Amino acid sequence: MNACGLYFGSFNPFHVGHLAIVNYLVSFTDLARVRLIVSPRNPLKDIEIYAAETPASRLEHIREVIQEKKLPVDVSDVEFHLPEPLYTINTLRYLQKTEPGLQFIPVIGGDNLAVIEQWHEWQTILKEFVIYIYPRQGVDHRALCDKYERMAKKLVLLPAPEITISSTFIRDGLEAGKNMNGYLV
Repeated sequence: MNACGLYFGSFNPFHVGHLAIVNYLVSFTDLARVRLIVSPRNPLKDIEIYAAETPASRLEHIREVIQEKKLPVDVSDVEFHLPEPLYTINTLRYLQKTEPGLQFIPVIGGDNLAVIEQWHEWQTILKEFVIYIYPRQGVDHRALCDKYERMAKKLVLLPAPEITISSTFIRDGLEAGKNMNGYLV
């Protein structure tokens, strides 16, 4: 069965850190395919962060960047067509139903693993899906993997470079009037 890595995110804004993670997934993992699942609205985040750019323009921008960089990655608008709230488990179930020939592997940051118990049906996600975890600054990844290992189908801590930039950092800088162009793609 073909493994398809699903990198979920608001990507608001899409930045060099996101691009580095996508490049890592394409170049250094055994995934047959990589797909970015652009979320128009994350149920765990404050809706106000989406005011700077519309979800549709963000999606189009990401598609343009991926095409320009010539990365073999699909940019998906699947969550633009699903009913809210946009829970990861619902998207995974929809994809399993519509594309039964693929093994879907969610790719999440260690910071998301640290708050996974806030996710809708988080135990089901852990039990039913192999999950790739990329390192994030300030997260004890090993302790988190140990905590969830017994209930998880499989957690794979990627030996990837730690990405320290975040969309929050960029939004805060922009709000403070800083030039953040070096971080944006």
